[in-house]
Amino acid sequence: MAKITAGFGSSHSIMLVSQREDWQYGFREIDTKNPNYFDSLGNQLTYAELLKCAPENSDDLVTPEIMGQLYDRVQIDMNSIRERIAKSNLDCLIIIGDDQTELFRMTNMPSIAIYYGQTIRNAKAELLDSDGWYKRARMARQETQLDREYPVDSQLGEWLISQLASRNFDISAMNGLERGLFEGHAFSFIHKRYLQDSVDGINMSDLPILPIILNTFDPPNQPTPKRCIELGLQLRELIANYPSQKRIGILASGGLSHFVVDEKLDQGIIAAIKNNDLDWLSNLPIEQLKAGSSEIRNWLVAIAALQDLKLDWISYTPAYRSPALSGTGLCFAHWV
Repeated sequence: MAKITAGFGSSHSIMLVSQREDWQYGFREIDTKNPNYFDSLGNQLTYAELLKCAPENSDDLVTPEIMGQLYDRVQIDMNSIRERIAKSNLDCLIIIGDDQTELFRMTNMPSIAIYYGQTIRNAKAELLDSDGWYKRARMARQETQLDREYPVDSQLGEWLISQLASRNFDISAMNGLERGLFEGHAFSFIHKRYLQDSVDGINMSDLPILPIILNTFDPPNQPTPKRCIELGLQLRELIANYPSQKRIGILASGGLSHFVVDEKLDQGIIAAIKNNDLDWLSNLPIEQLKAGSSEIRNWLVAIAALQDLKLDWISYTPAYRSPALSGTGLCFAHWV
């Protein structure tokens, strides 16, 4: 039978594919134009309103020196995740990620989808010499020369789809991509940052993944926190009954809070992880899961599926990036 032998959590923010100078100067400018700010009650805010609520010394939290230090810290965290995945000796890495109108459109936006094609395609980066730093950062999640096909554990995917359907989960099943479509950023980031080249003789890009795709971002059919926990618990049980010897890893891609850093929410998530408090996670107010913070749902699925493992390491960086304290709660975790 299969066994979940490792778990991981990783933010995939645009900050993680940006350069040090972008942290120090670039986000201060572009964040003034971001329309996706919400407070803890789910009320939408403008940048000016967010700035008005910030403490008087907020500019001291985002000096170039501090931003450079934070940049260096998360580079170390990402390198650690990559090494930990390599050392886990996995047969498949299930990635729980979201889709932000990349594979899907609002004409057809499934709440939960599983991709079970033989391979999944990542796109070649389309860049011009005149393109600015932000587009270059986005394109860093994509391929440098040609589109690339990465292996998928299609048999496991098809089996999970049928088994989840028998347990009253309505799963959208995807066995391939139409021309012109490519994996979304929640998955391409994992491929480009963690599953490239060799680590200790292990060719990381050969590791099959299984994409489980949630609609975290776009109303009206986002799965509730309770449903995310239920999905994770079902994955835990089903993988244990899968009729093949496999070492399975599960990785939550995205989060934590953004585009407003909510340290109280993030620390609550971390405390619940440490205490295995699924009840607290199930009852997270959906008002706190808007915009980028909606990706916390990906973590909820993974946390529930990883109940048989122990948290080995977690790192959290409240990465403020403007005087309005916009930014991302960057989090990385490993279960064994």
